[in-house]
Amino acid sequence: MSATATTNPKTSFKFPFWAQIVTGLVLGVLLGWLARAQDISWLTTTLGHVGDIFVQLLKLAVAPLVFFAILVSITNLRKVNNAARLATRTLLWFMITSLIAVAIGLAIGLLTNPGAGTGLTPADGKLPKREGSWIDFLTGIVPTDVITPFTELNVLQIVFMAAVAGIAALQLGEKAQPVLTLAQSILELLQKALWWVIRLAPIGTVGLIGTAIASYGWDLIGKYATFTADVYIGSALVMFGVYPLLLATVAKVNPLQFFKGAWPAIQLAFVSRSSVGTMPVTQKVTERLGVPKEYASFAVPFGATTKMDGCAAIYPALAAIFIANIFDVQLGIKEYLLIAFVSVVGSAATAGLTGATVMLTLTLSTLGLPLAGVGLLMAIDPILDMVRTATNVAGQALVPVVVAAREGILDKEAYDSASGSPLDERTPAPAAATA
Repeated sequence: MSATATTNPKTSFKFPFWAQIVTGLVLGVLLGWLARAQDISWLTTTLGHVGDIFVQLLKLAVAPLVFFAILVSITNLRKVNNAARLATRTLLWFMITSLIAVAIGLAIGLLTNPGAGTGLTPADGKLPKREGSWIDFLTGIVPTDVITPFTELNVLQIVFMAAVAGIAALQLGEKAQPVLTLAQSILELLQKALWWVIRLAPIGTVGLIGTAIASYGWDLIGKYATFTADVYIGSALVMFGVYPLLLATVAKVNPLQFFKGAWPAIQLAFVSRSSVGTMPVTQKVTERLGVPKEYASFAVPFGATTKMDGCAAIYPALAAIFIANIFDVQLGIKEYLLIAFVSVVGSAATAGLTGATVMLTLTLSTLGLPLAGVGLLMAIDPILDMVRTATNVAGQALVPVVVAAREGILDKEAYDSASGSPLDERTPAPAAATA
């Protein structure tokens, strides 16, 4: 007589990760609305703590994750044929998609004049705590020491040091192998730990969304209704209009299949508002979409720190027009070209962190617009940052797929079969016990 010790996996209930996130969103909205409507201060405070802890856990791994991911990704390029060509094509498509995104942002802003009729005045603005300028941007790339970038979370300087270390390792060849082996092990350790944090995203979602609703409510959105709608519409046009068009015409693959595979990363980015925090999931879904691991391990970390169609293209274009409306400043062709230039060249200033204040101040200072205008947008920023980051991450997964398809290295069979969430994968059950 025998008995099986395992349950048939086909009959076991499985609550997919995307459904957990959606449940967290709904619960967060309900709790946030309840806290605001009934003025329940302890609930607002609790939601804030839950959201803050989740974001802090994500940020905890950011500095070492970026360093080792960039270091390992650069050295992995030696395993790829035509590595220089792939790197160049990746950067070129980053720039092309950024230009398209900023053009859409400018077009929407010119059509809607988002700052008109808001009731806001220049007096409502205040100077931001952090500012960006081209001098700061250029001189800030090189750190003064190797410790401060990690303690102050200066991602751009961390990327610089990692790139230098990676190129040096390539030049040293076999002599650098022990260091690279250690770096690979540390990277896998960090990704494993971050994976645990990512699994807490449904709980973090409750806190983050609940805090946004409890703190800001719908009254605040009313003043920024046009601007908020513009950012969401612009992001949706890029994600669900431009990206599918590029997939269908340039990569010649099924766009719907891309979203089936990439959706877990896009969804997590919307909640976490961190491109770097989402990076392990982004890389996983990119590989599941048929991009070779050696190339994906370079393109995704590179994109997570420099590829920002939402934060560095759509948003600053719309924000500049919004602030110009409030301060009654006329923008011309020259200013619009400058916005496009800043979006393409300066996007690394956002460096994959939550928020895009530095990028916006860089844009405003280039245009000569008052930096106090940034203060007008700070209150609404968390609500906007969700869709901006989702757009960022969608682009970070898209470009490797497009480049891999163009170069003939995309696994079409893997692409066509990609579905579900890598977070739903489970370790196979042990063999059935018999007695």
